[in-house]
Amino acid sequence: MENETALKLNRTVSSCLRLPSLLKPYSSFHWTTTMATTAKNVEGMKTVDEADVGISCFISQLPGFRGILKQRYADFIVNEVDIHGNVVHLTSLDLPPEMDVKEEEKTKSSDSEPQNYTSAIESFKSISNATDAERLETLINQVTSGSEDEISPVVLDPSSDKSKRTAIHNFVKEHFKFLVTDTVDGPDSTSKCIRVRVNSGAHNNRGNRSKKRKERGDKPFDSRGSEHWPEHVGKFLRFHLYKENKDTQEALGLIGKMLGVQPKSFGFSGTKDKRSVSTQCVTVFKQQASKLAALNKRLFGIKVGDFCRVKEGLLLGQLMGNRFTITLRGVVADSEETIKKSAESLGKDGFINYFGLQRFGSGSVPTHHVGAALLKGEWKDAVDMILNPRETERHVVNDAREYYKETGDIDGTLRQLPRYLVAERAILQCLKKCPGNYLQALKGIPRTLRMMYVHSYQSYLWNNAASLRVKKYGTTQVVLGDLVSTKVDAATKMVDSLTSEHKENNEETLDCDQVDDTAIVDLPAERSDLVKVVSIEDLEAGTFSTSDIVLPLPGSRVIYPSNDIAEIYHDLAKKDGISLSDSIHGVKEFSITSMTGGYRRVFQKPIDFEWELLSYTDSNKPLAETDLDRITMTVEKVGSAEEVEDESMNSDSNPPETDLKDQTERKEDEKVTGNPNSEQTQMALKMALTLPSSCYATMAIRELLKTSTSVAYHKTLN
Repeated sequence: MENETALKLNRTVSSCLRLPSLLKPYSSFHWTTTMATTAKNVEGMKTVDEADVGISCFISQLPGFRGILKQRYADFIVNEVDIHGNVVHLTSLDLPPEMDVKEEEKTKSSDSEPQNYTSAIESFKSISNATDAERLETLINQVTSGSEDEISPVVLDPSSDKSKRTAIHNFVKEHFKFLVTDTVDGPDSTSKCIRVRVNSGAHNNRGNRSKKRKERGDKPFDSRGSEHWPEHVGKFLRFHLYKENKDTQEALGLIGKMLGVQPKSFGFSGTKDKRSVSTQCVTVFKQQASKLAALNKRLFGIKVGDFCRVKEGLLLGQLMGNRFTITLRGVVADSEETIKKSAESLGKDGFINYFGLQRFGSGSVPTHHVGAALLKGEWKDAVDMILNPRETERHVVNDAREYYKETGDIDGTLRQLPRYLVAERAILQCLKKCPGNYLQALKGIPRTLRMMYVHSYQSYLWNNAASLRVKKYGTTQVVLGDLVSTKVDAATKMVDSLTSEHKENNEETLDCDQVDDTAIVDLPAERSDLVKVVSIEDLEAGTFSTSDIVLPLPGSRVIYPSNDIAEIYHDLAKKDGISLSDSIHGVKEFSITSMTGGYRRVFQKPIDFEWELLSYTDSNKPLAETDLDRITMTVEKVGSAEEVEDESMNSDSNPPETDLKDQTERKEDEKVTGNPNSEQTQMALKMALTLPSSCYATMAIRELLKTSTSVAYHKTLN
């Protein structure tokens, strides 16, 4: 297909489009100093720099070149790779034939099938009498017939036996949940009558199961979706979520609001970058595909499609990785050869598998600083770091922080704080209930968020250890004392999974700019033998390669390299007042000694890496096709083909006249927008690569450009 051909980029080993006229002199001699200074002080605002979080080395010694990352959000396209290795694409917005309108009719018809109450009525005779049973049967028949008329209650025969009346109340409650009973006065002072009527709160007057725990018995109440669901229909609807410049939670929150379902109804394998165009799998509990498909007309920057029924919902971490299509604009290099060699080196040797800047937050207070305070038990300091004003934030948010710092007015601050600041709002709400209890306030933050702080400190230590490993021993050989994953297939899978996404409940989260796909996965005790320290015998046998080298994420069940790389973990932690072997407080979730830890590969090669150089003149013109672009083009082709067919059938032998008005308007438009050919021609580097879910594409870009990947730095290039 033409679209598929367009997506096939040139292999690094084979070709590179020749555009010598676009190349300009570019010196990277002073790039490190300029980059660090600019990235940290854009518009007077301090931001986190790569060197602050241990990112300092490269694999290749090739010179870098200039390129703008994410100038447009469509320059960063992410397609999830599911657990079976399939790249997830949005291919259709339509309902499959088997899921068309009939789907809803099936569930409705299944739900409305009349239930036979004959046996229950016969049993009722044993505790009452035949006359009462007839009255009850008449009432039930009126209800189940679907009559729109008002249904009058029935009054049973009077009885002075209280135990008998209690038995009747309980029987009706157990067998006819769409009915309710009460007691009314009898014909004399010694007797009472039971009145039976329709439960006005029941669904369709037909006995929707009560949500009260005591009336549900052992059956758990599930608030995620419809309680009436046929057994033969899969309870989960899987669909592909396409979104532009929105994070995963934001998109699903909007869809959930439109459907009237809670956030926990959705399941997904991982969050995707906000400033991107991404497609991923999502599941939703007990929802009709027709309802979701209808939302496409109302959603802006979001589309859903490729619907199917499945038995199980998705969980975090259930993916193999992501396929990235990245376009670097405004490329300037000393020569075409520089770009070619850098691209070939990335494809052949890969990059250092650092945790990217996203891991440490986009604000002026890095998340690993908060993590360090938690590990030391400094609860008030941690709260202050989360709540204090930040130079890098929008004025409205920073004003709210300033207001709280000056006044301490919790209610007033909550009115000003945006709802997406989940951690800040949770802390303030807890402090309102328990003033001064900072530990309890921190525990009020959803677990996913509060553990992110501690995990980022582990990542900070790992990054520094990786940099030291590269500085001391290089990137081309395994050395004595290195930590490696074993060659057993199961072990390889285990190490991959150790660096995959954290499988924890993620129904509430911070802004996705601060939470990345990647998190630390605990290491089961019985699997600690899947890594080993390299011995002299291993070196002589050549058993391991650099791709096997791993470094630990601190925890109680990990082992460290037996060479001097292990020292940096303890030295950095000691400098921060933290012990990796002893806990100074009793709060387990904020203690490294209570975490099992994990491992992460030091070097990562991109999979199926392809690239090409492009020239462009219009900065607003997309240089890569999105899934929605392909769907739109397909629809347009079908529509134009039908239009041509209609014209050929309905027109006479004379050719259609040229619409001079359209031509005139087109020329006027060109005058307004300018002739694209007269604009300055620029160069772009377009790449496609697949990475495991634990890896940051920004770190692969860093290896190419030899410049900072911070948002602040790339803003200066625009």
